[in-house]
Amino acid sequence: MNPVTHTTHITRAPVYLNALGMMNALGNDLPSIAAALAQGIAPGMGMIDSQTGPAFAGRVCGSLREVPAPLVALDCRNNRLLLETLMQIAPQIEAARERYGAHRIGVVLGTSTSGIREGEAAMRAFLREGAMPEKFDYRQIEFGTTSSFAAAAFDLRGPAYTISTACTSSAKAIIAARRLLRAGLCDAVVTGGVDALCELTLQGFASLELTSRTRTNPMSRNRCGINIGEGAAVFLMSRAPGPHRPVILAGAGETSDAYHMSSPDPEGAGGEMALRAALADAQLSPEQIAYVNLHATATRKNDEMEAHLMARVFPNGVPVSGTKPWTGHTLGAAGAIELGLAWLCLARDDVALPRHLWDGERDPALPALDLVEDLRYLHREQDHGQDPAQYIMSNSFAFGGSNASLILGR
Repeated sequence: MNPVTHTTHITRAPVYLNALGMMNALGNDLPSIAAALAQGIAPGMGMIDSQTGPAFAGRVCGSLREVPAPLVALDCRNNRLLLETLMQIAPQIEAARERYGAHRIGVVLGTSTSGIREGEAAMRAFLREGAMPEKFDYRQIEFGTTSSFAAAAFDLRGPAYTISTACTSSAKAIIAARRLLRAGLCDAVVTGGVDALCELTLQGFASLELTSRTRTNPMSRNRCGINIGEGAAVFLMSRAPGPHRPVILAGAGETSDAYHMSSPDPEGAGGEMALRAALADAQLSPEQIAYVNLHATATRKNDEMEAHLMARVFPNGVPVSGTKPWTGHTLGAAGAIELGLAWLCLARDDVALPRHLWDGERDPALPALDLVEDLRYLHREQDHGQDPAQYIMSNSFAFGGSNASLILGR
């Protein structure tokens, strides 16, 4: 191993997302996800059984590998989803460890469930049998162990911590990872998010009357709520571009409304500030954004808030879509997964902008947005043999008024 030298004070150094692993209701890896989007299918979206009856949700299909024996105490579906996704970029992680040294690679992940699914099963066993299952370990449900599990699985010894801010968790994790790189504390960071289906989220959102018994219908006059989903997306971020077409984290903005514990600010003031902060950070005008992945939960209040703030930030319009009908709302993983879909559009010319799947009935109370309903690609004309600059924005909004907006560019 030959660790490279590093500087200790970095302010605005560019950072690159050089590798992506992802799985969700669309598919279990990048090729299957891209193919499903092209075909207009999402194999994991549908009815599932829960403790209180059927629910429409997005699940990861197929089996997941077992965790390594030394980490069996942390075995849970959330960590299995994470490990399966990390293995997709294992060669790049190992190459970074060889180049920089294990102590120079950090891990910052977002989650809102961790191993709560296993905690629920353990509590049911306790109520039934009077004792917790022998294999249950409380660390399975601790949020912090999400990142320590990933670090241990790949022998990464830099800073490792987890961010849990509900539906902005992984978006904020990605912003935090950039801070580590710019501060010179790491040379590479594994960052993203993961969430697994569990009764807490299925029943919790249902108790708030925020879930839909049919496929979620964002921006429609008939919208009636979300479908909970599960999945993971992880990036390898560094200050050095990778060997393929570089995708850069061009801008980021985060704010907090502190308006209400679960309802967004109706005016979307904090969300608008996050979008404008991301544009300012990237030194871009709204006209330079080619596409926006909306948060678009299909709840009445969130869609109303987001539609109005989008009309203010982009008065001349911009192509947009909400991708939760394809993946479900993956909560703590949503920011990373939706940024992952944006990454695919930038990294591969054959991946079209995600289509906005809905019933086509516009809400007359909302500003008209340029929803992507047909086959559209990023502008790909060549200028003197080089790709034109392209920028994509992805928005995330969460309980407690937490807002984050990210901009990717190539």
